[in-house]
Amino acid sequence: MAEPGPGPSRAREEEPGPASKEEAAPAPKKRRLAGGERYVPPPRKLNTGVSFGAEHFAETSYYFEGGLRKVRPYYFDFRTYCKGRWVGRSLLHVFGTEFRAQPLAYYRAAARAGRLRLNEEPVRDLDIVLKNNDFLRNTVHRHEPPVTAQPIRILAEDEEVVVVDKPSSLPVHPCGRFRHNTVIFILGKEHGLRELHTLHRLDRMTSGVLMFAKSAAVSKRIDEQVRQRQLEKEYVCRVVGEFPEHEVVCEEPILVVSYKVGVCRVDPKGKPCQTLFQRLSYNGSSSVVRCLPRTGRTHQIRVHLQFLGHPIVNDPIYNMEAWGPHRGKGGRIGKTDEELLKDLVEEHRSKQSLEVLGIGEEDLNSSESKDCGNSGDCTKSAEADPINGSSCLAEDKKELERNDVAACPLNSDINLETLDKDKELGLCGNQDGQAGEKGGEEKDPLCVECRTSRRDPSPKELVMFLHALRYKGANFEYCSSMPEWAMEDWEE
Repeated sequence: MAEPGPGPSRAREEEPGPASKEEAAPAPKKRRLAGGERYVPPPRKLNTGVSFGAEHFAETSYYFEGGLRKVRPYYFDFRTYCKGRWVGRSLLHVFGTEFRAQPLAYYRAAARAGRLRLNEEPVRDLDIVLKNNDFLRNTVHRHEPPVTAQPIRILAEDEEVVVVDKPSSLPVHPCGRFRHNTVIFILGKEHGLRELHTLHRLDRMTSGVLMFAKSAAVSKRIDEQVRQRQLEKEYVCRVVGEFPEHEVVCEEPILVVSYKVGVCRVDPKGKPCQTLFQRLSYNGSSSVVRCLPRTGRTHQIRVHLQFLGHPIVNDPIYNMEAWGPHRGKGGRIGKTDEELLKDLVEEHRSKQSLEVLGIGEEDLNSSESKDCGNSGDCTKSAEADPINGSSCLAEDKKELERNDVAACPLNSDINLETLDKDKELGLCGNQDGQAGEKGGEEKDPLCVECRTSRRDPSPKELVMFLHALRYKGANFEYCSSMPEWAMEDWEE
């Protein structure tokens, strides 16, 4: 997968992997220290399991409002070991140079509140010099974007696999700003399905057939079919205009423009790929098209349709004015990648629809330039899925969630220096996150999200007309129903 363009590198923190035994930081062994010496425990290897446990599910709860599934805000620990380049530098220097989304006053207030811990000891002095293997924990108040309230339907289940019909707007597993509003967490919390192994994935805005293995052995067996391209995947979508009646084959190479926003385009320097298209119906303004991807590149179907001049009707990325008067047809954009990204973000910002992209202002301001893309979804294999086949195997195996130590920027009108410790530690609702039915929790004084009024997306905005209809392997085949918008007589 192509690397993102150059840019200032900023540090990130890791969420522990699913069912990680590393819930507490490494347990230091006590030993006799010389005067003034600070003991740093040896690092503990992160558990690479694939299961989330009861303690993860109990972090917060859901509520439903206006056709949306919402997560009550909750407190969450981001954790990281000291990066090599931090050794010998003070915490204050690291925060001031690598975590610039927050003013230094935030970190001082967080330290006074006991939210910053170094090797499980409260940070009293930000001038403390970091050593190799130092373990940093930062407690933040976390808000997740809403997703559709449409339930996840179980299509099939046996002793080896679970197959579901994924609604649009749900990421498969925790990534980016999403944790509880993900397929993995909802299946665990509401269906008792835990220790699932992701076999492939769908982009957050794509609906349809999604498979999970119940054991590592089954996962390995099917993953081998993925690598040998023995799987057949069929999608349906509704596109702009009258698609040709004859079969269309698109073999344009695809290049990743931005992992952070999740944007790709056709480019000769991109990865080779192939998609077969066949029109199923035309209602006078839009066409339903059958899609058979032969490779699995990031946003492959969506990018190829845009190149052909028939983007998906409500695609929030590839059917936007930011692509110019031709909407990217034939690869004609007429602007640099930087200009394209800026215009795309500004178009969504003007519509107050950044949440539809799965990003917020804080993500644009504070994330690393290199991120695992597609707006919050890693994949198990570079060839695992035709829509979002970004190669983030290490992250997916550990189910790691990466984010900045400082989760969101603060408004300048908050007097951080005068906040007292008791207020800063006040939780929204209670320790279990079980607040009022509609999320009327107490505000956290260090959290900008608590003071930010955002427009909720409508359920309609959270649906994109792209659906995984069928997934077939050597000895299995699973299908979902044709979505309503794909019916021949459907009209918007």
